[in-house]
Amino acid sequence: MTDYVLRFDQVSIHDVERVGGKNASLGEMISNLTNAGVSVPKGFATTADAYREFLNYDGLDDRIATALFGLNVDDIKALTTIGEQIRQWILEAPLPPLLAEAVRKALIELQEGNESVALAVRSSATAEDLPDASFAGQQETHLNIVGVENVLHAIRDVFASLFTDRAIAYRQHQGLDHHNIALSAGIQRMVRSETASSGVMFTLDTESGFDQVVFVTSSYGLGETVVQGAVNPDEFYVHKANLDAGRPAILRRNLGGKAIKMVYRVDASVGNSVETQRVDRELRQVFSITDTEVEALARQAMIIERHYGRPMDIEWAKDGDDGQLYIVQARPETVKSHTSKTVMERYLLKETGNVLAEGRSIGHRIGKGRVRVVRDIDDMEQVQDGEVLVADMTDPDWEPVMKRSAAVVTNRGGRTCHAAIIARELGIPAVVGCEDATEKLNDGDEVTVSCAEGDTGFVYDGALDFDVRTNSVESMPDLDLKIMMNVGNPDRAFDFQSLPNAGIGLARLEFIINRMIGVHPKALLNFEQLPDELRPTVERRISGYAGPVEFYVEKLVEGISTLAAAFWPKRVIVRLSDFKSNEYANLIGGRLYEPEEENPMLGFRGASRYISKNFRDCFELECRAMRKVRDEMGFTNVEIMVPFVRTVGEAEQVVELLAENGLRRGENGLRLIMMCELPANAILADKFLEHFDGFSVGSNDLTQLTLGLDRDSGIIAHLFDERNEAILALLENAINACKKAGKYIGICGQGPSDHPDFAKWLMDHGIDSISLNPDSVLDTWFFLAGKQG
Repeated sequence: MTDYVLRFDQVSIHDVERVGGKNASLGEMISNLTNAGVSVPKGFATTADAYREFLNYDGLDDRIATALFGLNVDDIKALTTIGEQIRQWILEAPLPPLLAEAVRKALIELQEGNESVALAVRSSATAEDLPDASFAGQQETHLNIVGVENVLHAIRDVFASLFTDRAIAYRQHQGLDHHNIALSAGIQRMVRSETASSGVMFTLDTESGFDQVVFVTSSYGLGETVVQGAVNPDEFYVHKANLDAGRPAILRRNLGGKAIKMVYRVDASVGNSVETQRVDRELRQVFSITDTEVEALARQAMIIERHYGRPMDIEWAKDGDDGQLYIVQARPETVKSHTSKTVMERYLLKETGNVLAEGRSIGHRIGKGRVRVVRDIDDMEQVQDGEVLVADMTDPDWEPVMKRSAAVVTNRGGRTCHAAIIARELGIPAVVGCEDATEKLNDGDEVTVSCAEGDTGFVYDGALDFDVRTNSVESMPDLDLKIMMNVGNPDRAFDFQSLPNAGIGLARLEFIINRMIGVHPKALLNFEQLPDELRPTVERRISGYAGPVEFYVEKLVEGISTLAAAFWPKRVIVRLSDFKSNEYANLIGGRLYEPEEENPMLGFRGASRYISKNFRDCFELECRAMRKVRDEMGFTNVEIMVPFVRTVGEAEQVVELLAENGLRRGENGLRLIMMCELPANAILADKFLEHFDGFSVGSNDLTQLTLGLDRDSGIIAHLFDERNEAILALLENAINACKKAGKYIGICGQGPSDHPDFAKWLMDHGIDSISLNPDSVLDTWFFLAGKQG
């Protein structure tokens, strides 16, 4: 006897052939993870046998096979025509009476006496959500379906969606026989997220494959807007080890635009069950879920990942009635978890151009070609091989033309939308959520789409030159020193950590301040006294945070903790802010507080600034952030580096000031490093080392101050060379002093990245580490290995 329907709690992951990947996964979680803390709404599934009986009942099967025979899926017109014909046949065909009756009985049980209960009707393909195949969004989903007739209609619509254009094309490209794929419809109680929030989460970073974080996205209303890419959602990164240890675990927060939300319609029938509404400005300026909820979601994600033993792609929803967080889908992640970790592929722009548009970068590649703006799905066949597809947003039906594109650019969407998922699968760069790409980019324009520069993706004017480098990092040769990296941008931390390295030798705090904060700390400390014309700008910047000062501290914490988590447990040397007065003045509000100096390079900067009464309250904010990262979050791999220390007296004062702010050398393993970048530092190395645990040489400033050069002057730039004998004499003195004192000596300046022979000189003279720019790590490593004794 045919089982037409099965309750979720009657199936497990072993029933993919009976109820498809999604439904089998829901049953697996209900049966095995409910007691572990994973909440999944009840439901039932029609079976694959029920689907096959439906196709046979009215001779549909033969008609479909005949229609698909010989179809060339790269012929967009033919694919569209045949797909539409097959879907119409299915929608017009009657359901077998026994199947309809089985659905009615299961529905009565699920309704529990409430006939107006809202339901979700989703597809679940029998080959879907397997570890090596992604069918993301190929089949239909209906939300807020009420009543048995609407459910039966939705089931037929779900069956028809097995023959969307993209689904047909995908199966043919994957070598899957259409006849061997069956569809199950999952009927599940709706989570009332229309009055709350919902989103998607991955148990790894979707761009780098870094698997020590959970990536959570969230927006208001039903989750389809996030999945479809109709909104730019809030984003969070959660550190798994910290979550397990009960420490603060959120590494990053990005406030999304969240312009619209999907909500229930009164009708609740197929095709009319939901609608989108604008989100109030006040709600857009705050995060759509709390930190506590972010961590609770990440816990559920980790439980699911451990149960399945692989990275997972999970959809979640918060119920506005009971306030609970529910898991509504879970499937294996199919892109980054299958990428080789021993082969490094690096895309490097060799030139830059005028930025035409920017958004969220997907992947790390670069593509270029002529723009093709597609404003309607009916026009997508116009896209030619190698063009850059530009659209408001894409949905799964666009996959056949995305496949032929050099890159994809959209106005809307986040990192977990369909456009992003498909772009990753196809290995093409995509920049999503640009807001105005269809207005800024014109048909026929030559552009370069770069996703190789961090979280932000750029569309540049012109066909720019770029390099692609591939290296195997499976077995790197041993060296007589450690290779560390200069990493200022937390956006790239998860990516760069996969390079061979011994940690971060230089993380610049000013990079975090400039990129993630953008406001002068004094302007935040004195927010209430700001001029009227400045305050709205600052208010927009601090949206989502408890206040101006909290924004500054938390953004520093996010930047530092992201670097620390990415490289844990390797050492991460974070240099305190080293803006010069003209650079601080360029921050929002900066001109209100900064002096005008004739030569800022030699002016109010470094240790002198920290101990000044004028800046001390700002410095204390940096200390607060460092303390939270090390003492509360537990990232004791973070070491503090003090720049531009002019005198031994300044060294004493700044070390005392750090101690007053809870950062006492030696406590909780804290190491203090000093930048050795003034001739005085190298000449009096023994005396400076009495106050620090080691030196990191700043070869840029050391060179300009020793040779009396302005490194920003093009006229005398040819004289700037870290290999000058005067510089080498100072370096030798500093290295010997550190060796004598048994303390750390490294270098973090530009020199070793630019001059491999300089790196070899440092190695030969016994330096402990050289910290390189990430793009020169592999080349320098192999060069030094070939030059060792």
